[in-house]
Amino acid sequence: AGRMRRNALEMALVVGPGSTHFGGGMSMVEITATLYGQIMNLDPADPEWADRDRFILSKGHSVLGYYTALAEVGYISQEELLQYGQHGSFLHGHAIMNREKGIEFSNGSLGMGLALGIGVAVAGKKREKNYRVYVLLGDGECNEGSVWEAAMAAPNYKLNNLVAIIDRNNFQQTGSNQDIMSLGDAAAKWRAFSWETIEVDGHNVGEMYDVLSQERSDEKPLAIIAHTIKGKGFSFSENNNEWHHAALSKDHYETGLQEISE
Repeated sequence: AGRMRRNALEMALVVGPGSTHFGGGMSMVEITATLYGQIMNLDPADPEWADRDRFILSKGHSVLGYYTALAEVGYISQEELLQYGQHGSFLHGHAIMNREKGIEFSNGSLGMGLALGIGVAVAGKKREKNYRVYVLLGDGECNEGSVWEAAMAAPNYKLNNLVAIIDRNNFQQTGSNQDIMSLGDAAAKWRAFSWETIEVDGHNVGEMYDVLSQERSDEKPLAIIAHTIKGKGFSFSENNNEWHHAALSKDHYETGLQEISE
């Protein structure tokens, strides 16, 4: 996770005045670090392997926490990572499907990823594959009605191969969720839609691992409410929604490097 945040700083600095979605990328670092580092069955040497697990970044703007995880497991080189946002790079501000580089699906419009994940999970069942599908959503994204249509549908297909992780950082683009559209008791809502639901500290890798590595015999899909801090890891960005989308200065970069090393 420390290396991922260091790489995210480098990427944000490369983009410069063009700015990037920083806060939501940092709140999810431990989530993707756990998934890619310890949980998901993948083979970067065979990116089209039929039995690989699938990851869908439904909160599609938060690519800093996605590309850095792909780099950790060998899909993306350090040189490619530092071309983020540059002319000719395949690493864009919203991911574009590139299976060779581990990017399973394109994303952009919020609220679409869970429905896509249901389709991929159903396909796995029909093909008698053992892969799992992991969908990472933002809590602000859960304002979208399409999220709840998908949440209502999934249990009907008995998709115990589907995991939805909600990055519960309590902010969205223009302010706090509480002020804009409160999600209330998120866990209670997912349980009401017949999902197995567990709440975790989204920055505790051990806790995340324990939940994600459990054998699952239940026919219900799993929802994990991961309580996080937007902009996690840096004093200038933690719980500061100005860093939802912002430009990283050289001073911020130096401060961030120092705080990582501490």
